[in-house]
Amino acid sequence: MGIYPGDVPDDALTAETVELLQALIRNRCVNDGAPDSGGESRNADALLSIVELPGVDIERWEPVPGRASFVARLAGRDPDAPSLCLMGHTDVVPVDPDGWDRDPFGGELVTNADGVDEVWGRGAVDMLNLTASMAVAFRDTVRRGMRPRGDLVYFAVADEEAGSTYGARWVAEHHRDAIAVDNVLTENGGIHDGGDDAPVVSVTVAEKGVAWRRLRITGTPGHGSMPFRSDNALVKTAAIVQRLADYRPAPRFHELWRDRVRHMDVPDDIRTALLDEHAIDDLLDIVPNRAAAAHLHACTHTTFSPNMVGGSVMKTNVIPGRVDLDVDVRTMPGESADEVDAHLRAALGDLYDDVEVTVLMNDPASASRTDTPLWDSMQRAVSVPFPGAQLHPSFAVGFTDARVFRDLGSIAYGAGLFSRTLDAAEYGRRFHGHNERVDVESLALTTQFWRRVIDDFGA
Repeated sequence: MGIYPGDVPDDALTAETVELLQALIRNRCVNDGAPDSGGESRNADALLSIVELPGVDIERWEPVPGRASFVARLAGRDPDAPSLCLMGHTDVVPVDPDGWDRDPFGGELVTNADGVDEVWGRGAVDMLNLTASMAVAFRDTVRRGMRPRGDLVYFAVADEEAGSTYGARWVAEHHRDAIAVDNVLTENGGIHDGGDDAPVVSVTVAEKGVAWRRLRITGTPGHGSMPFRSDNALVKTAAIVQRLADYRPAPRFHELWRDRVRHMDVPDDIRTALLDEHAIDDLLDIVPNRAAAAHLHACTHTTFSPNMVGGSVMKTNVIPGRVDLDVDVRTMPGESADEVDAHLRAALGDLYDDVEVTVLMNDPASASRTDTPLWDSMQRAVSVPFPGAQLHPSFAVGFTDARVFRDLGSIAYGAGLFSRTLDAAEYGRRFHGHNERVDVESLALTTQFWRRVIDDFGA
């Protein structure tokens, strides 16, 4: 007999997920990278109100005021059985409201022109949809009185969007035992591909490395009225930014890429070019869908994106003597810090000697194997709504907190389950972009997916 008699109907669980997602979006937990940004305690408290139930142990931490993370643990019936953690981050990236058709923090439920109900708002796909549905599935497990074989953990974590300093990294360093689990499900997966004859659903099993660098460019300060033959650090920076933009490192293929291309529903000549190191760049230059081209390029290349500029004195009539340029570098499997430095030397050429390089982050690419009981449980869960669909291991071009758990020795997958109407390119555009939104059918599918995996894996 559960704490609450009887099962909650599927549509009621979906309604709970929608309502919770709307609340999380409206809490505006925007992480701009500053230590005092984020305000994730608001979302942590909202989620605690869902999962704090009889029989559930809670540990909550707030390493910086307003930036809380917590673990909710339902003890398993066998202390030696493998544990499972559902992990969702609670922060979102900043937003430019001028690019949106609706309030990015309104959490509106909107029916689009095709009659599809969607929840709009920053975080709707990255990743408050999963964070909310995980909480609802965790609560449902407790309400049904189900006690899994191993521990079931729900981890709501801050600061994923800025590198995990005050979130997963902090908890791993200060409270390792609280998150020392065997298996983790987090963002992102669940996208359909492969066509009707061989349908597949993606599960992220690996991700690129993140190697953020700060390039300090120095010059000689002076008066803006006399620019002739001046040593302007910003002018040097402009040249460096252009060289980074023009840099074309060679592609690097790995087995996950080759396997993905084999499953793509594309003409044979496109498939051949995508697997040819001498042809892929020319192909990507002419792919009409820019979002798809950017994603495929990121899957096969080390990338450099100069995204932030700061400096000493920034004033209209002052020639700057120092500029700091922050570059988002994403590395391929097997690349080290030395190889990042070699890339920068190749990209900047003679300007490299004018730059002081500081390491901001240096986490290598990571991966988890797929020959696991959790993989089998996910396959059975996907087969219920989508008979014949096979799980397909995929490679993420962004970083997630999964890398922290892999460092701890956990199996970590990016999962979920979306509707077949959401294609990979459109899904990718909504990450950190304008008009971020998720359809209610996907919320329903994902909530039930977590529920089925919990039941199967914990049986």
